[in-house]
Amino acid sequence: MKPGYSLDDLRCFCAVARAGSFKEAAQSLGMPLSTLSRRIRQLETDLQLRLLNRDAHRVALTSTGEQYFQRSAMLFDELNGIDEDLHRDKYQPQGKIRISAPINAGSYFLRDIFYDFLLQYPDIQLDLNFSNSLIDIEAEGMDVVFRVGDLVVDNWIARPLKHIHFILCSHSDYDTSGITTPEKLCGHPTIICRPMIPWQLVHKENGETFDYQPKRRIRLEVDEILTLVHAIKAGLGIGYVPDYFALPMIAQGEISHVLPDWHSKARTLFMLYRDRDSLPMRVRLFIEFVIKHFEQ
Repeated sequence: MKPGYSLDDLRCFCAVARAGSFKEAAQSLGMPLSTLSRRIRQLETDLQLRLLNRDAHRVALTSTGEQYFQRSAMLFDELNGIDEDLHRDKYQPQGKIRISAPINAGSYFLRDIFYDFLLQYPDIQLDLNFSNSLIDIEAEGMDVVFRVGDLVVDNWIARPLKHIHFILCSHSDYDTSGITTPEKLCGHPTIICRPMIPWQLVHKENGETFDYQPKRRIRLEVDEILTLVHAIKAGLGIGYVPDYFALPMIAQGEISHVLPDWHSKARTLFMLYRDRDSLPMRVRLFIEFVIKHFEQ
């Protein structure tokens, strides 16, 4: 039900009641004394109640005015508290940031960035969700989201951070001498890591492309890179592994590089966020921190 009086007039009344003076209340509200007096009279007219007793020296609450003030003051104190919280959100580096990131990129590229950010801003908390599943970022209330691959999310800015390539790997003792082209992968045991299907391959020299969709002799399906690599090391089959993860193990002889002249089409790690102009300070600082790190 719509009130028959102005809430702003009620706010003026609370200021007078709290100050015990029209002059001091007018100064605190930043309005002329005559305007304040007129608005209090209008409130009393709208309510058909007398709230204040006035004389030449002081202002006193009537019993009805005392009841209105006690209940209304709590309301405006709460609203002022909300305003202060919103102001802190906008202008102070504190509070919680909800972040979603893929497990592998999150662990390899982002984890140390998160730690360094927290050390620099001790009043900010990060709530991290590492998952390879495509969650509903709106429904989950995420502030910042990291994703790999081509993507479009309505009303979110997608900032590219880093290009990633995948390469084919096998157990170091597995005979891959007969695999000279991607077509010859057919018939060999494979390990699939979702959602990286199909294996989108590009020849490094001539740019030839080939999409390989494993269909036969799939030994294992996983959704996490560490399990994929362990399965390769166990000799279960050939897998499609991020080069940043695979190349150090290849150099150590832990796994073998299959079709070394081929790698995946570049996949991009993106950071998604809302328009920075309307974000809380903590989120804007985080975005700038991540961008600065990857630009270095």
